[in-house]
Amino acid sequence: MITLPKTDLTVHPLCLGGNVFGFSADVANSEVVLDYYFDNGGNFIDTADMYSQWAPGHVGGESETIIGNWMKRRGNRSKMVIATKVAKLDTRPGLKPANIAAACDESLKRLQTDYIDLYYAHQDDPDTPIEDTLTAFDSLIKAGKVRYIAASNFTAERLQQSLDIAKQMNLSSYVACQDQYNLMDRDYETTLMPTLKANGLSQIPFYGLARGFLTGKYRPGVTVESVRATGVANSYANDRGWKLLEKLDQIAKDHNTSVAAVSLAWLRAQPTVATPIASATKLEQIKELMPVIELTSDQLALLTNS
Repeated sequence: MITLPKTDLTVHPLCLGGNVFGFSADVANSEVVLDYYFDNGGNFIDTADMYSQWAPGHVGGESETIIGNWMKRRGNRSKMVIATKVAKLDTRPGLKPANIAAACDESLKRLQTDYIDLYYAHQDDPDTPIEDTLTAFDSLIKAGKVRYIAASNFTAERLQQSLDIAKQMNLSSYVACQDQYNLMDRDYETTLMPTLKANGLSQIPFYGLARGFLTGKYRPGVTVESVRATGVANSYANDRGWKLLEKLDQIAKDHNTSVAAVSLAWLRAQPTVATPIASATKLEQIKELMPVIELTSDQLALLTNS
């Protein structure tokens, strides 16, 4: 277990992504994954109010509802660290104070809880003054509805502005960020990492497995049945991707573990990263994600230089 910097939140080194719950994982499979994760020491779940409004017939909130029902069944809310987000749900867009307050109450109801451990601004809202957004988040913290706040998909400049304004106005400040970062997508290292380092913030990256490519299930000539398959093929099915998988294969063999576990281990070893997010739609997938291993300096260098 690790403690997220600037918080008293103690979490498992794998944050379970809830973006698939109610989408590519039905209720039954979602609960199987959640049960295995919790029964094997997991306690950190990431979701959002807009999951999974993109699916036909969905309106958003499906993931939160599944998680809320599961926690009620297991009676384990006090043992969980729950992160959710505001700003991208079609019916609750942006970071205006009234919207943040209403969205928070709706998330609390779906999650069947009276507090959110980590509440993200899911994306920046340039049309709302930063001080208004931060004041709204600060009010939620003072009311006991939210413990900590974080930022997702911000530019370095806007993140720094937000941190500076919070300090100037003595308001609650973002303690962490959530952005895309994995062995195949490494722009973060030059765009945002310096700002997080300078301010002592932690990164909790999404797409830690490059939408499934870094699990090793995608191979030359192999057809994968997945809602993400086309996007993965277009982005990662190239010489660089295949060469990286060869290195991951060898390291996984050396550690007697999964390719996914090695990919996540590399992320954990990177500066500013607290714990990566990865999602699973069925039991065999969560079993591949759970092992927490430590790579040697040579293995880290081999992957970093890929």
